[in-house]
Amino acid sequence: MKMKIWIVYTLVLFFISSSISCGAVSIIGGLTHQQSAAPGQNYKGSIVLRNTSTEPQEVKIYQTDYRFCFDGSNHYGPPGVQERSNADWISFNPHRLIISPNDVATINYTVNVPTDANLTGTYWSMLMVEGVPKSSRESSQAEPGKTKLGITQITRYGIQMITHIGLTGEPKLQFLDTKVCKGENKRIMQVDVENVGQRWLRPVLWVELYDEKGGHIGRFEGQKKRIFPNTSVRYKVDLSNVEKGDYKALVLADGGGDYIFGANYTLKFEK
Repeated sequence: MKMKIWIVYTLVLFFISSSISCGAVSIIGGLTHQQSAAPGQNYKGSIVLRNTSTEPQEVKIYQTDYRFCFDGSNHYGPPGVQERSNADWISFNPHRLIISPNDVATINYTVNVPTDANLTGTYWSMLMVEGVPKSSRESSQAEPGKTKLGITQITRYGIQMITHIGLTGEPKLQFLDTKVCKGENKRIMQVDVENVGQRWLRPVLWVELYDEKGGHIGRFEGQKKRIFPNTSVRYKVDLSNVEKGDYKALVLADGGGDYIFGANYTLKFEK
């Protein structure tokens, strides 16, 4: 099978788990539930919660859409509004529960994929699991006739509910903006990347650096990040140990298999 490599453009740049726990309730098994399914198919799953405290803990469960941007912003909109939301496909129970001390509870869900031949790629949304403090007005554990005033800390988990329509759709990465930022004894290359395709990807990014004569300076590792369709991320690559001079940089984002995306840059380090 032929490998697909996209080289985008050239420009000049100058210096310019298995268990998630927080609070008294923990999520067993991680915060991502993903499944491949065909149109018209349904599948089921469960989310297990554990109360690690010696007091009953109340939680509520609700849906949101979810998308994120390279600038670090996260957007949790109304469920079912985003173009690639699968929130309307998901039913779950219970919507609220009280977990006994040192006990576990289960949220069961069913995903009914619509019978739609036009579905392709990756669809996703969030199930939020949010603690309900006893001091909250909506708590069923609140003492009758007593109103408490003050600041209450609320813990919530966002569980990503992801449906892939078989092996359909392709990821396609687009390099948005790249710059080299200099801090105290640091030189960091920032690479903003957007997935303009139909399927998610989790590429690892690195930089191959060459001097003016074509000599290979080295490979500089970035991170591995998940990118849904119509979302973007910012990679950071440490180039602090590179001496001043002019360089050619090949930035590669490798999503595995056939999917390697790249862009060429010219870098000028003056200090």
